[in-house]
Amino acid sequence: MNWLPGYNYILASKSPRRQELLHSLGINFQVVIKEVEENFPEHLFKEEIPVFLAELKSKSLMDKLKENDLLITADTIVWLNGEVLGKPENKQEAIKILQKLSANEHQVITGVCLTSIHKQKSFFSVSNVRFKELSLSEIEYYVSEYNPLDKAGAYGIQEWIGYIGITHIEGSFFNVMGLPVQQLYTEIQNF
Repeated sequence: MNWLPGYNYILASKSPRRQELLHSLGINFQVVIKEVEENFPEHLFKEEIPVFLAELKSKSLMDKLKENDLLITADTIVWLNGEVLGKPENKQEAIKILQKLSANEHQVITGVCLTSIHKQKSFFSVSNVRFKELSLSEIEYYVSEYNPLDKAGAYGIQEWIGYIGITHIEGSFFNVMGLPVQQLYTEIQNF
């Protein structure tokens, strides 16, 4: 199904989860990856951060767009007590992040930017997620058996830690995976 006839969909993301989610919507798309330094101004707050980063990724590819292209860029952060918990740099940092999330509720916020050569539309989605109190052995098992280093907040909701640890979610499950597909579907239809 092609929602916007005549458009070539381009996903600028190396995330296998985003690619899987977009593919599951029935969109034919190509993946284009351009490394972008994911830095943001310190004055940005909460949902402003992933929207800024999604737009930054979009800007890096604007000169490559053709008349009938629709570029999709996204960025996801985990927000806990006024702090961004990004992707961990190593396993020790992943353990520390998961210890912070243990027995707490946090927000997963994804910013998405849709760009053509004629216009741009950005939006965000927020999901509230609560973890049970995780034991150190549960955290260490997850970090050693899975790959949390490529995930904001050091976890994947669709993996073992999500199965055993998440007690409550309010909002889009798929947003926590990295792409709010229902909202994306609606925004593309209205683009």
